[in-house]
Amino acid sequence: MNKAVIAFVLAGSLGLAACSHNTADSAANTADAAAADANATAADANADVNAATADAAVATNAADAASNAASNATDAAANVAK
Repeated sequence: MNKAVIAFVLAGSLGLAACSHNTADSAANTADAAAADANATAADANADVNAATADAAVATNAADAASNAASNATDAAANVAK
């Protein structure tokens, strides 16, 4: 009788150990997937910031060009008025 109980407990322990290993593997895979998603999101955010910075630089250059054009027009009008 005791041998049967020991065999049953041993079999149950091995089954739980296998489940525990599978659970640990699943948790590790989930953590790896979450880390990969976080890295991809960070990379996308970085690309968006870089694109916005480039767009801002283009807008600044356009504003500078418009300012220069207005200044040149003002100077030309002043020269004509002389």
